[in-house]
Amino acid sequence: MSDDRTREIADGRTTLGIELGSTRIKACLVGEDLTVIAAGSHEWENEFVDGRWTYPLAAVETGVRAAYAALVSDLQEQHGSVPTTFRAVGVSAMMHGYLPFDADGELLVPFRTWRNTSTGPAAAALSDALGFNIPLRWSIAHLYQAVLDDEQHVAQTTGITTLAGYVHRQLTGQDVLGVGDASGMFPIDPATGDYDAGMLSTAQDLIGVPDLRALLPEVRVAGQDAGTLTTEGAAWLDPTGTLQPGAPLCPPEGDAGTGMVATNAVAQRTGNVSVGTSIFAMVVLERPLDTPHEELDVVTTPAGDAVAMVHCNNGASEIGSWARVFGRFAEAAGSPADADSVFRTLLDEAATADPDAGGLLAVNYLAGEPVTGVEDGRPLLLRAPDARFTLGNLVRAELMGAFATLAIGMEVLHGEGVTVDRMTAHGGLFRTPGLPQRQLAAALRVPVALEATASEGGAWGIAVLAAYLEHAAGTSLAEYLDTTVFGTAASDVVDPDQRDVDGFTVYLDRFRAALPIQAIAAAVPGARDAATSSGEPTTAAGPGLPTEHQQEQDVNS
Repeated sequence: MSDDRTREIADGRTTLGIELGSTRIKACLVGEDLTVIAAGSHEWENEFVDGRWTYPLAAVETGVRAAYAALVSDLQEQHGSVPTTFRAVGVSAMMHGYLPFDADGELLVPFRTWRNTSTGPAAAALSDALGFNIPLRWSIAHLYQAVLDDEQHVAQTTGITTLAGYVHRQLTGQDVLGVGDASGMFPIDPATGDYDAGMLSTAQDLIGVPDLRALLPEVRVAGQDAGTLTTEGAAWLDPTGTLQPGAPLCPPEGDAGTGMVATNAVAQRTGNVSVGTSIFAMVVLERPLDTPHEELDVVTTPAGDAVAMVHCNNGASEIGSWARVFGRFAEAAGSPADADSVFRTLLDEAATADPDAGGLLAVNYLAGEPVTGVEDGRPLLLRAPDARFTLGNLVRAELMGAFATLAIGMEVLHGEGVTVDRMTAHGGLFRTPGLPQRQLAAALRVPVALEATASEGGAWGIAVLAAYLEHAAGTSLAEYLDTTVFGTAASDVVDPDQRDVDGFTVYLDRFRAALPIQAIAAAVPGARDAATSSGEPTTAAGPGLPTEHQQEQDVNS
């Protein structure tokens, strides 16, 4: 197999996927059988500059190059071969945000990431005018907020894009986006696979720019041509000069879309849950929603089918914080353990705890949470005097707290009559088998699957989309995934256990009742207040920073 792999690499029969997550940039190379041959990564972190979360474009270039160089080093070590070209290449990244450029291709203001939530007036006005929920993090909300704030750069702006769109343009010179990523900039009409024409007209009148459509990238669905690697693009990715131009690129996508691909959840009545710094669920719709809901984003699959997304700012970070506390205790007690062992021990203990966590309640809000209307989050641990305060119940309360807000958002979908046959979960939390999957099934009241490939993450997902370029003419994306990609893949499915469901129902009632405490807790001075006075972010500024464990384990990073 090694000789075969070496020939695959040398002949340019491999496919490259690159994904820029919130804490990690990952490059993934797959063979013709779509199994991973090599991978490389680069850690990075957002910065808080002038009141906004950002990543410098120089860090984008440095990080992508570093991840690719690490992949090449992995190939050299394993196979003694270095690629000069690929069958295809794909790029994905965290969605939304704001990257405005002028006519010379210069960035006019620092990249405003999806974490920035200062777009409330614009998002509300757009949602009202369009009759369609426009979340705070969407690109169109950022653009309109800049107009409302009389920012001078708007007059010079000739185009806006996403992070994936920017990297794709560096590689190909093409200003295009995959439909899934584009759907996080502006609403998409599933019938046309393009921006909704009626909403474009309404938004243009509201925003007042001369030609709103001209500011947005062209839209491509999965399998469509999105350009080829240019000489300049090859040098941008690989400054050693080894990589040659000419490889085709698939449409650049968002991390939500690649997560759907990695979990085989692009067909109707399927869905997936991604658990990391944030947590979100995506369900492919059979029909449009009856009414817009603040709790639901409507985006699309990479093929252009409508998807309802429940996005929660707060995910597994608080669980990671507790794991670090217990990991440090083990170290201090003379029995050090690695992060995986700590998580496994804690979750094994929680597996036999009370189904309702024995009266304990954990609220995991490191940041504000739009789904529940909380503006400024504070992590809380509450218990009545007669609660069963045990290690297992503590961990179980934290786990259920991580899923509680998602369950509240999913109730809105159920109210719309949306049916889901099963959800597929992915994220570092599910590296520990058993309770996390079981608890999620109870929280959502649907079977939850874990695919063997889900741990490969979004970089693998975009590599699969790149490989699909050769198959799109005669096969839908859903068929391609079902037959070619996942036909023989192992899948572990857990049905909701009624005892767990009943326990979570009791827990969720407590969770809702405790939410008003958030406003009181946010007014209590804490360690962050000292940092805030020196210019550091508050939790209201955006989602909490990821834990060390998530930086290591979040497959979406």
